Amino acid sequence: MDVVNCNVRYSIPEEMPEGSFVGNIAKDLGIEISRLISGKARVVTKGGRQYVDLSRDKGTLVVKERIDREELCKQTTPCSFSFDLIVENPIQLHRVTVEVQDINDNAPLFPKENVNLEISENAISGTRFPLDSAIDSDVGLNSIQSYKLHPADSFKLEVHSQTDGNKYIEMVLQRELDREERDEIKLVLVAADGGSPQKSGTARIHITVLDVNDNAPVCKQSVFKTEVREESPAGTVIGSVRASDADEGANGHVSYSFAVASKEARELFEINTDTGEITLLSNLDYESQNSYQLNIKAKDKGGLADTCKFVIDVIDENDNSPTVQLMSFSNTLPENSPVGTTLAVINIEDADSGKNGLVHCSLNQNIPFKIESSLTDYYSLITDDMLDRESFAEYNISILVSDQGSPARHANKTLTVKISDVNDNPPIFDSDEYKTFVSENNSPGLTIVTVKAKDADWGPNAQLSYFLKDEDMRGAPLSSLVSVDSLTGTIHAVKSFDFEQLKSFSFNVTARDGGSPPLSSEVTININVQDQNDNAPQVLYPVQTGGSVVAEIVPRAADVGYLVTKVVAVDVDSGQNAWLSYKLQKATDRALFEVGLQNGEIRTVRQVTDKDAVKQKLTVVVEDNGQPSRSAVVSINVAVADSFPEVLSEFTDFTHEKQYNDNLTFYLVLALAAVSFLFITCVVVIISVKIYRWRQSRFLFQSNLPVIPYYPPHYADTGVTGTLPHGYNYEVCMTTDSRKSDCKFSTLGGQSVLVVDPSFTETMQRAIKEKNILENSELHEMLMSFSNTLPENSPVGTTVAVINVDDADSDQGSPARHANKTLTVKISDVNDNPPIFDSDEYKTFVSENNSPGLTIVTVKAKDADWGPNAQLSYFLKDEDMRGAPLSSLVSVDSLTGTIHAVKSFDFEQLKSFSFNVTARDGGSPPLSSEVTININIQDQNDNAPQVLYPVQTGGSVVAEIVPRAADVGYLVTKVVAVDVDSGQNAWLSYKLQKATDRALFEVGLQNGEIRTVRQVTDKDAVKQKLTVVVEDNGQPSRSAVVSINVAVADSFPEVLSEFTDFTHEKQYNDNLTFYLVLALAAVSFLFITCVVVIISVKIYRWRQSRFLFQSNLPVIPYYPPHYADTGVTGTLPHGYNYEVCMTTDSRKSDCKFSTLGGQSVLVVDPSFTETMQRAIKETNFVEDPDSLKRNTAFSDKQPLHERIIDSRAIDISRFSTIATDSTW
Repeated sequence: MDVVNCNVRYSIPEEMPEGSFVGNIAKDLGIEISRLISGKARVVTKGGRQYVDLSRDKGTLVVKERIDREELCKQTTPCSFSFDLIVENPIQLHRVTVEVQDINDNAPLFPKENVNLEISENAISGTRFPLDSAIDSDVGLNSIQSYKLHPADSFKLEVHSQTDGNKYIEMVLQRELDREERDEIKLVLVAADGGSPQKSGTARIHITVLDVNDNAPVCKQSVFKTEVREESPAGTVIGSVRASDADEGANGHVSYSFAVASKEARELFEINTDTGEITLLSNLDYESQNSYQLNIKAKDKGGLADTCKFVIDVIDENDNSPTVQLMSFSNTLPENSPVGTTLAVINIEDADSGKNGLVHCSLNQNIPFKIESSLTDYYSLITDDMLDRESFAEYNISILVSDQGSPARHANKTLTVKISDVNDNPPIFDSDEYKTFVSENNSPGLTIVTVKAKDADWGPNAQLSYFLKDEDMRGAPLSSLVSVDSLTGTIHAVKSFDFEQLKSFSFNVTARDGGSPPLSSEVTININVQDQNDNAPQVLYPVQTGGSVVAEIVPRAADVGYLVTKVVAVDVDSGQNAWLSYKLQKATDRALFEVGLQNGEIRTVRQVTDKDAVKQKLTVVVEDNGQPSRSAVVSINVAVADSFPEVLSEFTDFTHEKQYNDNLTFYLVLALAAVSFLFITCVVVIISVKIYRWRQSRFLFQSNLPVIPYYPPHYADTGVTGTLPHGYNYEVCMTTDSRKSDCKFSTLGGQSVLVVDPSFTETMQRAIKEKNILENSELHEMLMSFSNTLPENSPVGTTVAVINVDDADSDQGSPARHANKTLTVKISDVNDNPPIFDSDEYKTFVSENNSPGLTIVTVKAKDADWGPNAQLSYFLKDEDMRGAPLSSLVSVDSLTGTIHAVKSFDFEQLKSFSFNVTARDGGSPPLSSEVTININIQDQNDNAPQVLYPVQTGGSVVAEIVPRAADVGYLVTKVVAVDVDSGQNAWLSYKLQKATDRALFEVGLQNGEIRTVRQVTDKDAVKQKLTVVVEDNGQPSRSAVVSINVAVADSFPEVLSEFTDFTHEKQYNDNLTFYLVLALAAVSFLFITCVVVIISVKIYRWRQSRFLFQSNLPVIPYYPPHYADTGVTGTLPHGYNYEVCMTTDSRKSDCKFSTLGGQSVLVVDPSFTETMQRAIKETNFVEDPDSLKRNTAFSDKQPLHERIIDSRAIDISRFSTIATDSTW
């Protein structure tokens, strides 16, 4: 007995090759391959061909032979065939159905590739012409989907569907045809299917347009014109008429004849009926008649005709030439003549008539002239452009005259015009600027440079002269430096230049021509003076004095390399001429000292011993690098001793005392300033607090705003006296991550009320609907197993839930019943995304001297994970930064990523640094990323200039000596300073702040050189004190001050006697110290007194407050009058408690008022007696002046704490109330 187990259905495309895989029948039916082999499974096809065969050893169905869907099913869709799979022992029968899917293997095909049609040109628009449809064996989208006709200007294509599903097409005439315009039309019809790739078929349509006599002859022109010379012989063809007929054949043949013509015209002219040519029969006479008009008729065989005119003009013969006569002429013209200046007046005539008598005048090309007609037969020759003699000094003007005869006759006349010169061109130098170099110490009269200029004018206007522009050059006239030859332009040096005084200078040379008015030009001459080694080095330190016994002291304990002194020298030359080297020429003991070749530092070579002589004399040679080199010698006394008196007992040393006085004065001024600042700050703070409290009290007592009370959490408004109900309040939040209450529940007022938030309505409705569906459904479903959380890295095929679906019915009912169940599955996060920074690299700038803790930059990273996997922490990578740990420079907030400065940065020590910040998530294992932070320190002007020379010592009497024979510009000394800042903060400028005689010295702004401004005289004081300010270019700028003693003398003893008196200075320092101590003591006393007074007042007020609040009762908060305690059940009496404060700056209560116990009691603070009495009097006086004595409830003799006042006597609302929480 056959048993049908199940049906299997496969779908394959057609045209698959033999052996192609169809399906795994063993797997799909759940049959083991061994069962197929043992059961001799086979494919059984009922009739027809067997397209599919069974592979037993693999359990698969394969294509046995190629399947053609069009052959198998034609146009039927879907196309399929069935067969049975039989397995024996026991017998099993399975039905297999294979659906063959169509592929686009057939292109559309037209029955005819070429279609020929003949259409008359008078066919009306809308005429239809049926066409054969294309055939496509495929089905569905692979069948014909569209038709297109190219081109579609005359015809359009319409596709119609028949009842059997087929389509037929028609070609519709869109506009009428015109054979004369287009006698044949070629079209292409394309049919395309919808397959992929798309296939198409084409048919070519050839249309022949048939002619109809619908066009009359049309003359080429409505009017034909011709000209005939009066001397033309008979038989001359003077012209022809042409007409065209758009028709063809006999319909297009045209014949010509005279339609309307005079008798004279018919005797003079004849026309050829076939060609339309008109022939002259006899000679013409221009004088008798100069024009004829003939009407010509053009007609075709169908009787359609057109008429045109033929006009004949008789031409007069040209037998006279034009004549030219010069009426007025000027042969010289200035070059500045304006445009339109008349040069000549000419008369031109022609004796012929008509166009033979019309003349045309022209000039030769490329000249700035033109000819214009002014009157009949008169012409003017005028300028057409500006003239330039420098371009063209003379013009030959040819006047060409021709008439309009045929052939034309001509005449001409030539005029010569000379252009006179005008001074309109300034001189032009060969170069825009001249630069040259001159070595200093040149001989006067030396030729420096020669300037050349050219002038395009002529004659006197081009004669040039050169001269210097009158100007000053550093206080001296320019003529004292250079001169110029007025004819040749050669510039000579008037004096010998000195590079140290004048390094370069510029001036202007003017070239002027001889015109009227003259024109001139200027050129700049830059002369750079080149330095020569003409100055020997100058020793600035140590100062050399003839009789000086001052020596450098070297202690006997000095080690090797001990710095004895430093030779400071300068060379006013520049470049390599100013490069100095130092050499030890002579020494008492050469084995003890050495001098630095480049820096001039004198140091010990070995350890000093007791055997070394006390007096050591060194001679140092300072030599420059010039060719030839120059040098200077300095002698230095060195004393090997441990004390100065041992070296030079006759000199008193004031250094230590003066330095001590200077330090004492500085600290006294600093202490005075600090104490004064504290005292003034204290006074300002006290005054500010007092003013603030006074303004607060005025605001409180003048404002009408009510005091907003505090409502305790267990108190409710009863509104009336009596028992208060218990109030229960609940707030329900449907989500734990929100503080918003979705619904509220209350039992107040004896009713249970549930208030639902509007946003909760939709969720509630959806929950109710789901509940109703589950209750009303007759289908039962059971969730056997369910995992509501699934990791995101779960592999494909992971089981989420197992569901049991049961229906009590036995079949598929109608109508069908449905059931559904919604499962919510949450995908748990896995740490599979590392943090990603917002930027690949962070760059920022920080100004130096920043405050520690400054926020530098905030790095941000994002993690696509969720929860702890997305919680990021930031930390610094452990690394060293120039020998110090990175954590000593910056820190990073582990939560926000904010990078702070740990210390204040110093640009001079650290200009920039880079480090890495790591962002790590909280996953397991954690993932991290790094980013580079580049921090650049910006320089601030935080360092004042440091004066290296002259060295400042408190009691130094060393002075720079200026001989009285010193000339102007004498180099006194040079201030040498440096600034450790960078950029413009380190650009230094030098200014003379103070001077004993400002008219005698000046300081170089850039180089700090102090020079004499004028000649030193005997009247100048010996002792000169200069104060030089060295200022940098920062914002704000910083400066250093250096004092320099200058002695105007010729010998050192004269200087020494002048600089040894310090009595006045010491007395001045002593007086200053005394007054500073006195001022410091006075200010300190005032400050301490102020502090003691403030503390005393505060202690007094504190003791007063303790006296008032000596009761052990607790402080009670403020309860509003209509609120009572609902924390327990029962009736509560209304208790009113007030505390009255007369000032807003104190928490102390001046009086208290209570109504508890059926009495109204007011207790007044002792310190408030006078104020309270005055307030009561004012109140009673305002309400009832006569009741002032009646309503007074106490006397001054009663004890203050026993004074009881009727509450009706005082308007308590006038006072400020504060909260209390018990009966007082």
